Amino acid sequence: QVQLVESGGGLVQPGGSLRLSCAASGSIFRMNLMGWYRQAPGKQRELVATMSSGGGTNYADSVKGRFTIFRDNAKNTVYLQMNSLALEDTAIYYCNFRNSLSGSQTYWGQGTQVTVSS
Repeated sequence: QVQLVESGGGLVQPGGSLRLSCAASGSIFRMNLMGWYRQAPGKQRELVATMSSGGGTNYADSVKGRFTIFRDNAKNTVYLQMNSLALEDTAIYYCNFRNSLSGSQTYWGQGTQVTVSS
């Protein structure tokens, strides 16, 4: 019902920048929440950032001041601008989508690998 296609992952040096994109298609309500989660090897999945269609944002403390989430609602696309990347940012990053309606299910992208290495 909702498909998410991610892009933008790759290899970057510490201190570098990367921008992730996630395009949603399908049964998209005007009011929804999109965001990014990540999972490093041997660790649990964690929230990175979310943004509602109305513009409200939520960030993990570990990325505040370095990452920025933003959306282009006309394109149903959410972005994650990652600056000042560090080794601990290495993970698979997953796009997440949920319509803002009670009982709506969560959808996940396929994941994109971000590797920070010197």
